[in-house]
Amino acid sequence: MKEAIAKAGALIEAMGYIRQFRSQIVVVKLGGSILDDSGLQRKLLTDVAFMATVGIQPLIVHGGGKTITKAMNEAGLEAVWVQGLRYTDERTLTIAEHTLVNKINIPICETLKELGCYPTGLHSLSSCVLFAEPLRLSGEDGRKLDLGLVGHITEVNGHLLKTLCESGTIPVIAPLAQDKSGGKLNVNADGAAGKVAAVLQAEKLVVVSDTHGIRTDINDPESWVSSMNQEQIKEMIDSGIITDAMLPKVEACLTALEAGVKKAHIIDGRIEHSLLLEIYTDKGVGTQIIKN
Repeated sequence: MKEAIAKAGALIEAMGYIRQFRSQIVVVKLGGSILDDSGLQRKLLTDVAFMATVGIQPLIVHGGGKTITKAMNEAGLEAVWVQGLRYTDERTLTIAEHTLVNKINIPICETLKELGCYPTGLHSLSSCVLFAEPLRLSGEDGRKLDLGLVGHITEVNGHLLKTLCESGTIPVIAPLAQDKSGGKLNVNADGAAGKVAAVLQAEKLVVVSDTHGIRTDINDPESWVSSMNQEQIKEMIDSGIITDAMLPKVEACLTALEAGVKKAHIIDGRIEHSLLLEIYTDKGVGTQIIKN
């Protein structure tokens, strides 16, 4: 009886959030080990299916860096890194495209279909909604560093994405973009999610990965922070606390917030139902980033 009452209480707590977010777009970025663990991935996608069932309009952007690296190793290619970004030549892009589309995007769509949803895969082999220009980094002496076929997103087809979401379809976007000449570019998935959320003026951006939110001390799990504002985040970036793999996630959140998205979240997808707990409960399980 107590367990049943607790479940009823959880539903009542969720009811207010369900009403608040009904018909609103929530961008979910999937990355990390979630993409390598089919069981974990299915649980996360079940949360997405629940969101769609109660009236939210979810949209998924996924990464796939670890899977691409594994595929490159199997093909006898060694990744070359420039300032933490993978240099991408034609052969690397071919492997990345095959991996992102066939190993990640299509299985995500198939699982969502099994869960009763209507997904549409959006990528370089179907309908491209991301448009980019070649990314050049600043090196020593002001020189520009070439990353090959790596892109910086300049445009998102927000009209198509809104139309799909309003029709009850779940867009599933791979981090592949088109350039001005119709060529293909690999783009950062975190950055893509931030841009998509910004263009759509989404209600939320939720970055799901292997990290339990933001810590004030990277080596101390107990220093996890439940809520921070933009100014606090920028101070942590300037002081070097937020670096490496966390930096593009946080930058994506800031991109979304600065464009009008109300809240951004960074959560650990390895926690069961972390997506629902973050959206539909008062405390949440990750770090929410809000405007100043």
